[in-house]
Amino acid sequence: MARKPLVAANWKMHGDRAFGEALARETVASCDDAGVDVVICPPICYLTLVAGPLSGSGCALGAQDLSPVVESGAHTGDINGAMLIDCGASHVIVGHSERRATRGEDNEAVAAKFLAAQQAGLTPILCVGETLAERDGERTEAVLEAQLDAVVAAAGIAAFSRAVIAYEPVWAIGTGRTASPDQAQAAHAALRATLARDDARIADSVRIVYGGSVKPDNAASLFAQPDVDGGLIGGASLKAADFAAIVHAAGGHS
Repeated sequence: MARKPLVAANWKMHGDRAFGEALARETVASCDDAGVDVVICPPICYLTLVAGPLSGSGCALGAQDLSPVVESGAHTGDINGAMLIDCGASHVIVGHSERRATRGEDNEAVAAKFLAAQQAGLTPILCVGETLAERDGERTEAVLEAQLDAVVAAAGIAAFSRAVIAYEPVWAIGTGRTASPDQAQAAHAALRATLARDDARIADSVRIVYGGSVKPDNAASLFAQPDVDGGLIGGASLKAADFAAIVHAAGGHS
């Protein structure tokens, strides 16, 4: 099955108002005609600011996290899915490795956020991946399977028809190290095989993107793999020209 590439920019905790607005405009100008679904995920406080330049373009707005609580109420500091949609978001990252590591989010907590995102009408970008110790211990597939199984148990396999999976080997995030194309393909194929146990059609159609030090010079080789459907881009998304090169690599442009 042909899957349209998707490339998401995770700006993490970078920038200010002027930087965010300028970067959004530059990104739209350079990526809007690439034949790729592009999602821009700025810090939450800049969602409405970035929504302006993205309005009417082919680029979607995403958030970096959300509360697992769906209802409004006494949850100081939290932001739920309805609020994100009200700010113009259509996507949200859940389970990023940094939050798993520094906020103690386990598989069940991530599954709750995935479910809350879909209940609000957002498309979750579900991050999964193994640490270096887990890879060295030959536990990559077991770790990925457990991370997926928790979400399937909470939301059901049909939920993946309205989701994106991002494979991000923890050992390759912000380290300058990158999984080889063969390593990325093997992990993506394992993820697709895990889903296929429950529904082969959904497994074949879900987009699985790669996140882990993707740069203009390695993007094409990663995206050439049959089960790699785009990327979740961190540092390289902070420079519009670099991000555009990655987006065009996903779209098959020179």
